[in-house]
Amino acid sequence: MKKSVILIWLLLILVSLQVPESLARRTHLTPEQRGQLEQAQTVLVTVLALTEKGLAENTGLQKIVTQRLEEVGFSVVTDRSFPHDVEFKVKCEERKTWTGTTAQGGDAELPDAPARLWKGPACLLRYSLNGQNLGWYKEVRTPFENSINAAQSAGATDPGTYALGQLAKRLSQYDFPVLIAAEWGQPKRLMTLLDAPNTPKIRKLHILSALSEIEAESALPHLTALMKDKDFAHEAVEALTGVGEDSIPFLTDLFQSSTHPDIQAAAAKALGHVAGASGNPTAIPPLLTYLKNALKHLHTSADINFPVLTEVVWSLGKLRDEDSIEPIAELNSKVWVIYDNSQEMKDLREAANWTYKQLDLDGHVS
Repeated sequence: MKKSVILIWLLLILVSLQVPESLARRTHLTPEQRGQLEQAQTVLVTVLALTEKGLAENTGLQKIVTQRLEEVGFSVVTDRSFPHDVEFKVKCEERKTWTGTTAQGGDAELPDAPARLWKGPACLLRYSLNGQNLGWYKEVRTPFENSINAAQSAGATDPGTYALGQLAKRLSQYDFPVLIAAEWGQPKRLMTLLDAPNTPKIRKLHILSALSEIEAESALPHLTALMKDKDFAHEAVEALTGVGEDSIPFLTDLFQSSTHPDIQAAAAKALGHVAGASGNPTAIPPLLTYLKNALKHLHTSADINFPVLTEVVWSLGKLRDEDSIEPIAELNSKVWVIYDNSQEMKDLREAANWTYKQLDLDGHVS
């Protein structure tokens, strides 16, 4: 009995560690706060610029932040007396003084999270709703930490002005509007950008990454269309995991029909993630069929499509269906008698061993 309780707690901990950042963030908001953010249209932008000499001109920074938010369709005001739905705050400093990190420990490890040890030029980005700070923090930093040395190397006379200018460039490059739209649960803004012909490829990849972390069922038609574009197919498949179980038929069709191993492997991985999270068993038959067909012809390494088979095996381990026990056991035996020390084979053996243990563990528990 104690072992079963411990097992359940371990599983819950593992599941909690796999929750995407933006989805985990949004679970801490109340239903009222989520509803307000999802409907937010007008944003009050406040920008504070500081150098070692004190307050500095913030017009240029404020213009950049305003233009960036307007790119995703938000209306922006800079006067607090004007009606607004949410306030977006930016604080740029020649020498960073704020030393906190985000509320969630995992966020502190992200590249754009506030860095405790950084003392150079930085801009802190956050927002507040009805005057309440909701714990979302992002930070952009210059490539240099010492503004005096950097200004001298660049031939600039004022280190503070130079540092703020470099931070302005970083704000022009950092795609915080996409992160904000995802954080506030507004996928339609992201999909409008995704469909725009002038949206750069790198930004489309950022958007697909953001969509993969939020529940965005309305994104389904856009993502399935993007799967036809070889440049975005893999990322579109990953983004479909954020749609939920409605994406299973599309992922199944892609898994069964795709001739590209990477895309087929991504579809298998997504099926395991979505079906495992939703409890929908319809993803099991196509994955199991692929495994059984692969076993019929598996004699040497040359018979193995490693990327696809490995993801199929991982997914079957997550779905933990008893019909998988026999073929997984057979696979686990075969991969160890084939002489192959490649990394691909090591990865497949690891997947087969882990999945077999998951299925065998279920049998013991029941």
